[in-house]
Amino acid sequence: MIIIKWLLILLLIPIAVYSFADEKKIEVGIDEKLGSYIPVDLKFRNAEGDTVRLNELLNKPAILALVYYDCPGVCHPLLAGLSELVDRIEMQPGTDFNVITLSFDHSEKPHTARRWKKEHLNSLKRSIPEDSWSFLTGDSVSINKLTDAVGFYFKKDSNNTFLHSGALIVLSEKGMISRYIFGSIFLPFDVKMALIEAQRGEFRPTVNKILQFCYSYDREGNTYVFNVKKVFGGAMILFVAILFITLTIRSNAKKSKRGVSNG
Repeated sequence: MIIIKWLLILLLIPIAVYSFADEKKIEVGIDEKLGSYIPVDLKFRNAEGDTVRLNELLNKPAILALVYYDCPGVCHPLLAGLSELVDRIEMQPGTDFNVITLSFDHSEKPHTARRWKKEHLNSLKRSIPEDSWSFLTGDSVSINKLTDAVGFYFKKDSNNTFLHSGALIVLSEKGMISRYIFGSIFLPFDVKMALIEAQRGEFRPTVNKILQFCYSYDREGNTYVFNVKKVFGGAMILFVAILFITLTIRSNAKKSKRGVSNG
């Protein structure tokens, strides 16, 4: 039983080591802050140009998507996947949950958000209240306060585009971060469970930590690739640790036998 416990601990060592290293050098990506609260008093402008506070949109659990509207890569498939989710989920937008899309590019204005809102609402097969899916823009100060609160890190590259990750962030009515859902294809049942958990004030870690350990984001190819070096390094750490434990156990066993024979 003791050996099994040690093995379980050792299995987590490589992930913990690399996770700690990633946290130290993270520039682009998502640092999950489950259970933390966002500043719900932040103000943004909706597609109509009106100023709204986040707490006005969080009168029920919400799905937050951080994008920028002129994004040439990740944002388009993410919002397409979100639209498909809204069509398929067995919950009613505006009644059971709201959707919030915010541009993290402070140079984008409400007229751009309005065009995107019209495009995505028109693409839906089901009819939803217009105010159930908000498309927001804002100033850099408010945007950075929100992105920092949810652990969303991005930066501009030499081509004047943004390097960033893609995920949906499920929030409770009080602004608690309940779940991160990564990718661009979302399973309605998973999101439904996440929204129910948010409604209860619960939060759950995602298996994405393990996936992040094994895969790295390729910015040029706009996809995830298997990280051979990281996995090999983790396997070596695990192998050395297991070897050390095994030799220690054998050494202690030999000493015990000598003690018995001498007695």
